[in-house]
Amino acid sequence: MDVFWLEQSEANVPAENEWLSQPEMLHLDSLRFARRRADWRLGRWTAKLAIAAFLDLPVERQLAEIEIRASSSGVPEAFLLRQPARVSISLSHRSGIALCAVSPEGTSLGCDLELIEPRSEAFISDYFTAQEQSLVEQTSPADRELLVSLLWSAKESVLKALREGLRLDTRSVEVNVAGGFDQYADGWHPLRVTHDKTRPFYGWWRRSDGMVRTIVSTVPRNAPRMLVCERTLAADSR
Repeated sequence: MDVFWLEQSEANVPAENEWLSQPEMLHLDSLRFARRRADWRLGRWTAKLAIAAFLDLPVERQLAEIEIRASSSGVPEAFLLRQPARVSISLSHRSGIALCAVSPEGTSLGCDLELIEPRSEAFISDYFTAQEQSLVEQTSPADRELLVSLLWSAKESVLKALREGLRLDTRSVEVNVAGGFDQYADGWHPLRVTHDKTRPFYGWWRRSDGMVRTIVSTVPRNAPRMLVCERTLAADSR
């Protein structure tokens, strides 16, 4: 089984809301702040496109038939015609970009998108394990921001896969990735992650446009595969 992914930007999201279900419309109306509304719409748009492409739904099927609901733990779950869709999804958005990872149902899956930006020594001390802190110390100054952002993103992805988020101690997740980032070309690269030193996760990361993306799963997989659908192509051609 493979993991698939799709990214969209705010520029791809239609101005109208006909692609939202009625419950989604009601939820959108309840959001007070414009930034929150924009992020929420971007995430839903990206997830719906990803699910439609993954399930190979007919082009004429309306995206409003796909609904993204938040579970009791806050994890997004997909429904098709009001029935659970046979997929696992994970969502992340940052700075007007959204990432959705999709795989067959029953998969523990998490994804995260982070800006590559400076983070303080206090941040590293509070949220990283001793081994991770040592890895940061051994990394060249030129690669430090990338490494710290990558480690944090991978932790976020695992905490999503565990369906816990930041309710868990981030130091219960440990990430290991080889340094010397100038050796990495574009594309996905593997990383190793464990939860509480025992439970392994298989992860992948990539960077572009000043951001780092991570996707993790409990099942060994090939590198994540990008989804393509006609709606995406139409939006990109505008």
